[in-house]
Amino acid sequence: MKKIIKDLDYQQNLPAVHLVKGETLTLGVIIPYIDHPYFQSVVGGIMEKAFENKYSVLCCATNYNKEEELKYLLMLKRKQLDGLIICSHANDWETILPYTDYGPIISCEYVEELPCVYPDYYETFMSVLDYVIAKGHRNIGYCTGRSGSFSSKMRLSAFEASLKKVNQGVSKSWVFEDCFTMDDGKQVLENLYREGNFPTVILANGDEVAAGMIVQAKVHGIAIPSELSIIGFDNSPLSEALDLTTVDLHNKKTGEQAFHLFYNHLDEKIKIPFQLIKRNTVTTL
Repeated sequence: MKKIIKDLDYQQNLPAVHLVKGETLTLGVIIPYIDHPYFQSVVGGIMEKAFENKYSVLCCATNYNKEEELKYLLMLKRKQLDGLIICSHANDWETILPYTDYGPIISCEYVEELPCVYPDYYETFMSVLDYVIAKGHRNIGYCTGRSGSFSSKMRLSAFEASLKKVNQGVSKSWVFEDCFTMDDGKQVLENLYREGNFPTVILANGDEVAAGMIVQAKVHGIAIPSELSIIGFDNSPLSEALDLTTVDLHNKKTGEQAFHLFYNHLDEKIKIPFQLIKRNTVTTL
């Protein structure tokens, strides 16, 4: 038989095999961008565990385009994927949830109706704010991503609650939305420099954004941290190189646990712990 197979150069029709077995051994991962450190780290954790278990991973980048995202949900419905892990989403959950009829969907943020792996953004942000407030800071700014996202809402809620505890209001001129890249961080610092109205500390939306602020601060001769303290998020290698105080959300672990829920057909909610990494970009006032 082996000789006949070799002589005929027989190849399995894998789509047919998968159709018979009712599985594709392919997992879809919905992300907005492929070049953002946070999503790279989460996807890295997913892929590591997926490959250990003989699964292929299809990275479904959407650029937060709702129609593009629906294409990948339709792939699940058509049984072209065995499941989906959603790292970040453009459509609301009311649109996404019906697709669970066609296969497992795992969320990387807290969702009551789905198995999920998530950092507690409110608790994390409160902890960071408590730290800078204890350092004497009262004029606090922060950068966020999409203002309507779940994580941004949680961070804003924590921000408002923390400032209220020290009888401070939120200064809208120190809240910067749509910050994702180093260039965004540069622009934040540039805007502050032009206005001449600086907070004493800024909580960045990622280490890349923080790095952009540090780079632009050097351009204008602004000393970090004595004139402006900065905290990043993600604890990427870049943060270590810059000696940047940051928050480790254990993003790779999020990816690993998300695959664990998918692979083992678990309906659980797993909260990922965080760690404040204290380096040298926050001063005491």
